Amino acid sequence: MAPVDGTYLFGVTLLYKVNASTTARMRGRLVLNGTTEIRGSLGETSATHVSLAIAIWLQAMVPLTAGDTVELQGYFRVADGYFAADHTSFWGTKIG
Repeated sequence: MAPVDGTYLFGVTLLYKVNASTTARMRGRLVLNGTTEIRGSLGETSATHVSLAIAIWLQAMVPLTAGDTVELQGYFRVADGYFAADHTSFWGTKIG
């Protein structure tokens, strides 16, 4: 939750871990207040996945009002998979 009004920079790292198939297509995005995708934050890997080697790195800058929330949503299409929990990060900082 944004403690004060301002411009914030967010970053994400998601690392793929195989379940049953490497045909999964890993996606991630940042969402403002649970409903609105933050422009420029959607990313997907579309090549054949390699367990513990394929990652998505996302960054987005967004103006927030005190009380706004930003959440990371990660999901798979085509086939399922896992996000390697010990290599997943989500951070943010106020820059202006």
